[in-house]
Amino acid sequence: MKNNLALLFGSTGLVGNLLLEELIKSDKYTHIKTFVRQPTGLSHPKIDEIVMDFSAPENYIDRIKGDDLFICLGSTIKKAGTVENFTKIDRDLPVKLAAIAKKNGVNRIAVVSSIGAKISSGNYYLRVKGEMEQAITNLGFDRVVFARPSLLLGERTKKRPTEMISKLLMKLFNPLFSGKLKKYKAIHGRDVARAMIEAILKDSSKSVYESDELLILANKYS
Repeated sequence: MKNNLALLFGSTGLVGNLLLEELIKSDKYTHIKTFVRQPTGLSHPKIDEIVMDFSAPENYIDRIKGDDLFICLGSTIKKAGTVENFTKIDRDLPVKLAAIAKKNGVNRIAVVSSIGAKISSGNYYLRVKGEMEQAITNLGFDRVVFARPSLLLGERTKKRPTEMISKLLMKLFNPLFSGKLKKYKAIHGRDVARAMIEAILKDSSKSVYESDELLILANKYS
């Protein structure tokens, strides 16, 4: 396999940061473009950090070029401040970035979504995720991967008190999830990151991977 140029959006979040670490270590990628809102101070021979205005991705068309596109952007309605802002971050922005990349010849994409994402969901958060998935699928990439993790384990730069409590509870109850409930098991962000790389390089028509399937891919990762 040839060495690839990875495009990464969301490298400062939980999964995105761990994905960046894995891309740096991977011999499958010789170069990584990270797109950030402000300088991170991170320096590595493989990384080209691009500071951009995420409200105007069309101004960076000439930079969104490569082989594989990874999108790890996401928020919550509370963090975004309004439903409108949340929708812009979790649906509109990923779709715009994907469309630009596709137009520039990028043919493989992997995106962090959410367990339960469904375009017809009565839950607004899950419906937005489902709409994002559908819109990106319609762009016609050769390979599309949607990672749908359950509760994410790992250290965030910004702590979320309620999430910390949920993580403790999930660690206790994880062993009880079996059969059809396996997809609801909490999963570490690094396993999601490794699974995304493993999945995007697979010759497969499967596009949706939930927590239990992500863990299987992560265990195959090398």
